[in-house]
Amino acid sequence: MEKDNQIFGIRAIIEAINAKKEIDKVFVQKDAQGDLMQDLMKTMKRNNINFSYVPVEKLNRLTPNNHQGAVATIAPISFVALETMVESVIESGKKPLFLILDQLSDARNFGAIIRTAECTGVDGIIIQKQGSAPVNGDTVKTSAGAVFNVPICKVDHIKDAIFYLQGSGIKTVAATEKTDQHIFDINFNEGVAIIMGSEDRGVNPSVLKIVDEKAKLPMFGTIESLNVSVACGAFLYEVVRQRM
Repeated sequence: MEKDNQIFGIRAIIEAINAKKEIDKVFVQKDAQGDLMQDLMKTMKRNNINFSYVPVEKLNRLTPNNHQGAVATIAPISFVALETMVESVIESGKKPLFLILDQLSDARNFGAIIRTAECTGVDGIIIQKQGSAPVNGDTVKTSAGAVFNVPICKVDHIKDAIFYLQGSGIKTVAATEKTDQHIFDINFNEGVAIIMGSEDRGVNPSVLKIVDEKAKLPMFGTIESLNVSVACGAFLYEVVRQRM
């Protein structure tokens, strides 16, 4: 983790959150106690900051300084508001193409997806504040810098974002094996948002219930699934093929 993208110490993290810094994630020591730690927890929950409990050994690896049981990472980018992103694309007159990542957790997968998204003309990527992969050095490196070119939006709940996109006339398509419909049966030659799921669980069942369409990739081998970044690339290039 780059030291310039770190904040360590409970009070410093609280002040950064209150100052509206782009906090990507906070690592909190397991079983940490004290009034100041309780203040940090309340501040993070009030501001929907992504955090996770970790052993003190991990915090010690992140920084040699007196971290007091908490280390935060600052995102190297500024996130955009969902409404601003969607309205801007619609007003431009082009066919919108958005990507929704439903709690994808691996930073390298995230970076690889961002790189492909930039190459295929994705207008914006939507992630959930809680449970999503961080935008950190690994993300930047794996994206080959594409993270600076594709707008990224953090939302409280993926389902609310889907409802907003649908209300804006954008079709939502979930990539899932829980369907008989193949990717080639979908019309991508219109405004569309593609939903990709997490590495281990796929798209959340509650999300699958509200999307407009579901699609899968044809599989002929004995392995039942592709890496999510590879599958995402296949979906995005089918959009490109149909729109050429």
